[in-house]
Amino acid sequence: MSIMDFNVKKFAADAGTFLSRAVQFTEEKLGQAEKTELDAHLENLLSKAECTKLWTEKIMKQTEVLLQPNPNARIEEFVYEKLDRKAPSRMNNPELLGQYMIDAGNEFGPGTAYGNALIKCGETQKRIGTADRELIQTSAINFLTPLRNFIEGDYKTITKERKLLQNKRLDLDAAKTRLKKAKGAEARAAQLNISQPEENNIMIWAEEVTKSEQDVRITQSEFDRQAEITRLLLEGISSTHAHHLRCLNDFVEAQMTYYAQCYQYMLDLQKQLGSFPSTFLSNNNQSSSTPVPSVSASSVLASASASLPSVSNSVITSGFSELKASSGSRKARVLYDYDAANSSELSLLADEVIIVYSVPGMDSDWLMGERGNQKGKVPITYLELLN
Repeated sequence: MSIMDFNVKKFAADAGTFLSRAVQFTEEKLGQAEKTELDAHLENLLSKAECTKLWTEKIMKQTEVLLQPNPNARIEEFVYEKLDRKAPSRMNNPELLGQYMIDAGNEFGPGTAYGNALIKCGETQKRIGTADRELIQTSAINFLTPLRNFIEGDYKTITKERKLLQNKRLDLDAAKTRLKKAKGAEARAAQLNISQPEENNIMIWAEEVTKSEQDVRITQSEFDRQAEITRLLLEGISSTHAHHLRCLNDFVEAQMTYYAQCYQYMLDLQKQLGSFPSTFLSNNNQSSSTPVPSVSASSVLASASASLPSVSNSVITSGFSELKASSGSRKARVLYDYDAANSSELSLLADEVIIVYSVPGMDSDWLMGERGNQKGKVPITYLELLN
């Protein structure tokens, strides 16, 4: 037998199988043929797999949007990934904002209050941008990649085997239909033979029944084997859930690290912006006690009433300098609410009076404050010394 003859016969056999499946599927839809139902356990596993695939896709896509809100950037990353090439490095939004702030600060002058503050803010924004990159990279490796591997790997295998199971089921039901028709034809031939004996006709249908019964046994065996293969794959969904749970924990930890870094960066920035007494005086003609953090209306009124025209900025500044040079203590009124950043600092409420004094080695922008049994560092920009 030539290769061409073999290929032609194989093609004819495949075409016959395809046609048989198509006829069986059509008759099932029209209610003209019986359908072998899958067992309840297998149906539940299939439903669980579909549900897992659906929600995994949604979570994965929305996570990508969260990490990269720019759709054009996502498309670019997708194209480079498919081309197996590294996407060009570009500044992210915080880094770009930080660079603009630094450039503006240098333009206005690093020696001015506004210029200096812009530079400090820009540096912080750049650090946040770096943390953002680390979050994206960690999340992509530990969270998105496992989800994508399931969609593009495991679930594709499940889909392939499920389709094969469907074909085996159609083959089985088609064989059952042929057997049913052959038995019906045999019975009719037997009845007809009573009045018009035709032994050859009965033998033909008997052989057809035997052949159909053999086909049913073969297709039943193939269907059962494929059902077992599919079941084993589907039972792996539970392991997939356990793996995705570990990946989810990694994603939460990455987010926690990112937000903790950002919070610490902003706390440090707040402290830096809150320690500009002399610079703010010379640049903005404001009191040396004016802080950067947001203040309430009552705090603003208290500050305004405290800023008497007869008291110059140099006097206020010199008062703190004298206190630092001496070993004594002074009473001071709090101008603005202040939340301690750590246990070494003292939280303050606007208009309360505390005792302040200097400690050797302490930063020039801070004093030690006491309120009853509580004590801790306080920023001088939040205080007004009392006589």
